[in-house]
Amino acid sequence: MSSLFCCPLCAAPLEVQEGRYVCPSGHSFDRAAAGYVHLLPANRKHSKNPGDDKEMVAARSAFLDQGHYAPLLEALSQAVTESVSHLPRPVLLDSGCGEGYYTQGLFRALEASGHQPRAAGVDLSKFALRRAAKRLPEGEFAVASVYHLPVGDESVDVLTNVFSPLAVEEFARVLRPGGLFVYVVPSALHLWEMKEVLYPQPYENPVKREDYPGFAWQEARPVRYTLSLTDSADIMALFHMTPYAWKTPKEGIARLEALPALDCQIGFDLHLYRKL
Repeated sequence: MSSLFCCPLCAAPLEVQEGRYVCPSGHSFDRAAAGYVHLLPANRKHSKNPGDDKEMVAARSAFLDQGHYAPLLEALSQAVTESVSHLPRPVLLDSGCGEGYYTQGLFRALEASGHQPRAAGVDLSKFALRRAAKRLPEGEFAVASVYHLPVGDESVDVLTNVFSPLAVEEFARVLRPGGLFVYVVPSALHLWEMKEVLYPQPYENPVKREDYPGFAWQEARPVRYTLSLTDSADIMALFHMTPYAWKTPKEGIARLEALPALDCQIGFDLHLYRKL
């Protein structure tokens, strides 16, 4: 069976043969029992277990499974299904897919719209990919860097990037002409009330539209709502999904941990780009 992935060593197409990914040059990669394949060469691996750890992935997965970010998934699904209405078998790549929450949701939305999609996701965290492969057995998932995507040139119809590193040159390389790139970024006041607890002087998120080589910006679709959390575990799970988890003073974290509930603004902007 032909894979959506290509060899990270020689860039040749990969075939799936008895649980292994094999290229014509003889490079071979085992598919883990959990359903993902490791396509990150050793010289690009900067730690023993790169990416999010097991506890972070479990907390984020539990948070997302409660539907707290369902409005974002709904907006993503609408944008993606609209963009491929003319394609019977669209190819989706989720760059920095994490535990596969959005990958699965987009795949199911495409199916519900009458398509026969193919989907792949890449992430650095094997702990996240274990969950992704379980969520979407029909998909392909690989430990890989978004800066060196193990995907062929112009082989993808839709590429999504939800709070993950931006690798515009790679995205332009793998997308077909006319393909859709969806870039999800936080709005100015996203998580404002949480930041009021964490910091003496909270700041708005910087917001501006960027133009990227090889792409034409189409539009920005806003998603805005208020999230009411009534469980400390959910509050902290949301916190650990943010960059603030890496740079907040201990006293700010202690204030957040003491909260029994939190009403918080949620804001995302979906920037839609077309590959030129």
